Amino acid sequence: MTRKLAAILVADVVGYSRLAGADEDRILARLRTLRSDLVDPTIAVHNGRVVKRTGDGSLIEFRSVVDAVRCAIEVQTAMVERNIGVPPEHRIEFRVGIHLGDVVEESDGDLMGDGVNIAARLEGVAKPGAICLSEDAYRQVRARLDLAVTDLGQIPLKNIAEPMRVYSLQIGAVPPPNPARQAQPDATKMPPAATVPDKPSIAVLAFNNMSGDAEQEYFSDGISEDIITDLSKLSELHVIARNSSFVYKNVTASVPEMAKALGVRYVLEGSVRKAGNRVRVTAQLIDASNGGHIWASRFDRDLTDIFAVQDELTQEIVAALKLNLTHSDQDRLAQGRALNVDAYELLLRGREQASAHTRTGNRAARSLAADALAIDPQYAAAQALISFTHVLDYVNAWSTDPEGSLRIGMDLAQQAVEMAEEQPNGRFALGMACMWNRELDRARAEVQQGLALQPNSAELLLLMAHIQIFSGDPAGALETLDASMRFDPHHPEILFQFRADAHFSLGEYEQAISAIEQRLQQNSQSETAYALLASCYGHLGRPEESRKAWEKALRINPDFSVERRRRVLPFRNPEDFNNRVEGLRKAGLTMTDLGLC
Repeated sequence: MTRKLAAILVADVVGYSRLAGADEDRILARLRTLRSDLVDPTIAVHNGRVVKRTGDGSLIEFRSVVDAVRCAIEVQTAMVERNIGVPPEHRIEFRVGIHLGDVVEESDGDLMGDGVNIAARLEGVAKPGAICLSEDAYRQVRARLDLAVTDLGQIPLKNIAEPMRVYSLQIGAVPPPNPARQAQPDATKMPPAATVPDKPSIAVLAFNNMSGDAEQEYFSDGISEDIITDLSKLSELHVIARNSSFVYKNVTASVPEMAKALGVRYVLEGSVRKAGNRVRVTAQLIDASNGGHIWASRFDRDLTDIFAVQDELTQEIVAALKLNLTHSDQDRLAQGRALNVDAYELLLRGREQASAHTRTGNRAARSLAADALAIDPQYAAAQALISFTHVLDYVNAWSTDPEGSLRIGMDLAQQAVEMAEEQPNGRFALGMACMWNRELDRARAEVQQGLALQPNSAELLLLMAHIQIFSGDPAGALETLDASMRFDPHHPEILFQFRADAHFSLGEYEQAISAIEQRLQQNSQSETAYALLASCYGHLGRPEESRKAWEKALRINPDFSVERRRRVLPFRNPEDFNNRVEGLRKAGLTMTDLGLC
């Protein structure tokens, strides 16, 4: 016998006796198929060793807890997909327990000891479809895997001397609240039903990552996002923005519920499994009005064929919805695809980093996009992303030379447009750079070009509204924001800031306060929201509330500078900014308080 430390996974089938009692031959055949097609290959990929099987149960040893958890996630995620449409009484579901502990290995390879016993007891307290981790196991993976877990607290386990802290990972269920993601909307609180447009309307849900590796999430998300981008180029289609459709990622909700909340008739869902140089993409288009499947496809290809898969998916959707594409629509669909898969993967990673809107994420995004550009020097999307990161450095003062960052961002955005004039992301980057460079008319023209290329873009509409605010057209900005919200019902919280800015410019301070409060419900750490709130209260003759709001802005960012805001914010009419400062003065805040002396 040999003692060693091992990651132990124990799994069994929920309600096996009931399933076998109803039809034993059928359930055994299904289990054999699952093991040969899913379970055993997944265990092998993650370097696991099946120690023994006991009817419906399995004891598996892994080299690391990370491997064990990734394997469990892949199997449980695949089971969620396989159980779609299966009556609850016929579903095969697994419970999984994982522990890192001391075990005894016998000469025949069998394992015994507390490490095995604890994993087995953890499996016993897991809910159907869930994975329960001991505290020792969770400690090994919490910094390596992006897991939304529930802390179940100290739980007494049968025949284990001391209660153990247990963490539960529920696949396919609503994740618990995460304080680090307060800005994300709560998809479990379905918004009021949105009006379905007259034209065909569709939401593309985040494709499931079936690789079993949480680090591959960027790839499945990127495929989904690119399909949304392609469909958004079609003028005959109403396409929901990524921001809203991705709200329902890993959320248990029916397709009709999601479609109703998003205001669409059709929903596209699917999965991506990437393993080595192979990729499998599955997709199905659902008519939410009756729950019927219009079509379903599966593509097993070399990774280098991923672009052809995206094209075929888009064309199948167009055919299924019987869209009559104009020549312009057809041309737009045929353009802009990356040619090198390595460069494409680097860009997807870069986009994921940029979406964090942090200094470190911004730098990582720029580095990854630069690596993509080194592989493909004409990759306009990578050039546009690099431009975007430099402009963010200027806006947020993340570089030692913000003005230099803006100049670089302008030059790179212009180059991105010259590389691919038909690509909306280049127009977005140039429009944003021009806006912050106080070239508001040029910024508007670039965004209009972008909207001609991508009529369904909520992001371009949001940028247009920002330009309208700075140009002195707040009423027009409010109309544009309404249009953006139709494509993006779960819009980012910054939209509330733009609404507040527009109402403020119109002198509608109460409406501005209402919008700011909505933003602060989602992001309580916005100094710009509190600064504008302070000015609103000042104009309304509520000095005490104004000073409290200003103090909160400074607590969040002690370096918040009114003078820098004056230099950076590109208002065409200086009085638009001066009116914001005037509200603070009305509340009794001095030049010293505002950092203007």
